[in-house]
Amino acid sequence: MENTWRIVAVTAVAPIAWGATYVVTRHLLPADAPLWGAAFRALPAGLLLCALARRRPHGAWWWRAPVLGMLNFGAFFVLVYVAAQLLPSSIAASIMALAPLALAGLAWPLLSQRPTARWAVGAAGGLAGVLLVVGLGTGAVSAAGVVASVVALLASSLGAILTTRWRDETPLLATTSWQLTAGGIVLVAVAGVVEGPPPRVDAAGVAAYAGIAVVATALAFVCWFTGLRHLPAGTVGLIGLLNPVTGVLLGVAVGGESLAPAQVLGILLVLAAIAVTSGGRGLKPVAREAGNEREPA
Repeated sequence: MENTWRIVAVTAVAPIAWGATYVVTRHLLPADAPLWGAAFRALPAGLLLCALARRRPHGAWWWRAPVLGMLNFGAFFVLVYVAAQLLPSSIAASIMALAPLALAGLAWPLLSQRPTARWAVGAAGGLAGVLLVVGLGTGAVSAAGVVASVVALLASSLGAILTTRWRDETPLLATTSWQLTAGGIVLVAVAGVVEGPPPRVDAAGVAAYAGIAVVATALAFVCWFTGLRHLPAGTVGLIGLLNPVTGVLLGVAVGGESLAPAQVLGILLVLAAIAVTSGGRGLKPVAREAGNEREPA
């Protein structure tokens, strides 16, 4: 149990770091170049991890890494950008909060992990908590924006599940570096076509990009994939709900925003959901195949 909570803590580094990027981006980075921002996150982070891992792709990883890079980073960041342009942030965040359901749904057929009643209770509480934290948008909802957000959710969820399914003896640092580099190359190409030349930023902006690349991307995704290796996918998805919670709390602490009582209740519900599902087996195997048994932590 102590080891499980240690893995939960490591995994939580990822959504907390991602939540912190909201404040950094809002105050220090240009708002009109989100694709370049995503490219500056992914590619430098991938190259940094490549330098640390000192390993090149081999065998099936020559095609697995680009596939996972597209799902986890390339296509995901582009679709999130489209959704952010078309949807109120509360609606986009609410759709992405369905990640635990998407991960659990894909983990059932692909990883033989079946949701338990305990996980279902935690997921319901976590989703309710996120809705209270981000609120429900009242403006018009773009159908195209909803489609983009849902496809982004499914792409990242499938990428996470395949990352777990395709794991082997290759070090996690190496596989993460290959994914980030492949996804970053795609993002650079798309950003150049859609947004033109890279934006000019001052010294504070360069430091912000560097911090996001190192902490909120390189470190965060190593922690995230570590969780996927050792915890049930649905539990990892619930830990990911710390993302909007962190964004709201930092908005209060740094941006001078206020915290409504309903948001406090939502934060408590998210924390309770993580505690409930992490304290036991959130998912369990439905099939045992010779040489392919995946027993959740």
